[in-house]
Amino acid sequence: MRRKTSALTATAVTAALALGASAPASADATAPGDARPGAESAGDRLFPYLGNGGYDVESYDVSFDYRPASTTMRSAVRISASATQELSAFSLDSAGQTVHTVAVDGLPARFAVRGEKLLITPRYPIRKRARFRVDIRFTTDRAARIPSPASPGSPSNLDAWYNKDDGFALFGQPDRAHMFFPMNDYPADKAKATFRVTVPNGLQVAANGTLRSRTTSAGRTTYVYGTRDPIPTQVVQVAVGHFRRIRQTGPHGLPLNSHVTTGSYDRAKPFVDLVPSQIAWVEREIGAAYPYEAYGVLGVKGGYAAAFESAGLSTFSAEAGLTKPEETPTMVHELVHQYFGDAVSEKSWDDMWISEGHATYYTFRYKDMLGLEPYAEAVRRAYVYDEDNRGITGPPGRLKDPLDVLGSTNAPGFLMLHGLRLKVGDAAFRAIERTFFERYRHKAASTQDFIDVADEVSGRDLAPYIRSWIYGDKTPPMPAAS
Repeated sequence: MRRKTSALTATAVTAALALGASAPASADATAPGDARPGAESAGDRLFPYLGNGGYDVESYDVSFDYRPASTTMRSAVRISASATQELSAFSLDSAGQTVHTVAVDGLPARFAVRGEKLLITPRYPIRKRARFRVDIRFTTDRAARIPSPASPGSPSNLDAWYNKDDGFALFGQPDRAHMFFPMNDYPADKAKATFRVTVPNGLQVAANGTLRSRTTSAGRTTYVYGTRDPIPTQVVQVAVGHFRRIRQTGPHGLPLNSHVTTGSYDRAKPFVDLVPSQIAWVEREIGAAYPYEAYGVLGVKGGYAAAFESAGLSTFSAEAGLTKPEETPTMVHELVHQYFGDAVSEKSWDDMWISEGHATYYTFRYKDMLGLEPYAEAVRRAYVYDEDNRGITGPPGRLKDPLDVLGSTNAPGFLMLHGLRLKVGDAAFRAIERTFFERYRHKAASTQDFIDVADEVSGRDLAPYIRSWIYGDKTPPMPAAS
């Protein structure tokens, strides 16, 4: 049963919707003849129901009002975007929410919900290249369990909200992030994010970005976090709970702000203390500085989906992920994702190897450095895995089951990178990695983009080799120097 919650406090809500009647600057009251609705899909092969066309999102400003006695939260989001066409209407990805009001540039807009789409018709068409603002008030239900349309019968990926007795954490990858708030839920459309979360005094909030402000009134505290850089929607994170904050300084004075559930603090602290040295190691390996304004790890209480590369705040189950020596390499895996997967996101879900392959490659190098597993053994195991599974799952760039993107892209992506280093030599490989990262930092990249960089830097035609690993129906020969 859904319980009622009281209205949001003023500090927990984005600016009130204006109700003026004049047309905004982004609108064209004359309704140009070429105004048309934006596409209701990004056209992805694996997740065709995700993404929307006709605009690019610049930022999300999200408000949640957390009440311990209820799984529902009064919420709001302000979306700032720019139109890429003349827009008569547009859509957002949205699931598990009850939408109350929508306004575009301060004017009430017609809206409807169809499946996992929120369809919006502004009072006036929006001009191409115009910036516009969308304000949405809604109630979200953290108890909602909406199976992925990509694999409705699968038990995987049913939980987006991870509820705890003192709060919650998020896990929206790959296609459930729009259960948190209406958004353009596609990796290529990255945006800055601000989270305003109001909780009872005594609870703490952790989220992407850095803490911008904290204000208390009438027994409740509002935390405001914001990101300096755009992030993909799939890696947003907001967590509420009893946390202890651990402040450190990383390379180049990088602020490190970690949060660990209080009951696990003493056991987790030695592992959190490794974060500065892990960042320094990854920076040396990739040849580029950590890409965001701050970093930290989040250790939540109880069960959690998996280790998760939420942007700027890698998330773990505190007991399972931040208190066991054998899990230390996983911390590096999620840290590498800050570079590949977060700062450089996938242009499509068929490019997911860019994220998982890189994270796996550097994790195995780290394990070898620590003496936990010889690198050659990791290569052997990955090769056997790909030989056994490629015929079932399909190649990493043409998977058969969409939900395999989080598991069946690791080994082949790693092996391709391993072989590439053998082919071109260590110095050229490092130059490829550094160039690719710097060129597409805070952008989205495709497999072809990686091929182009590899060819350019090496002066060789590496396309046949790379494509054989990413698109080949059969596992290519074991990588060797050439």
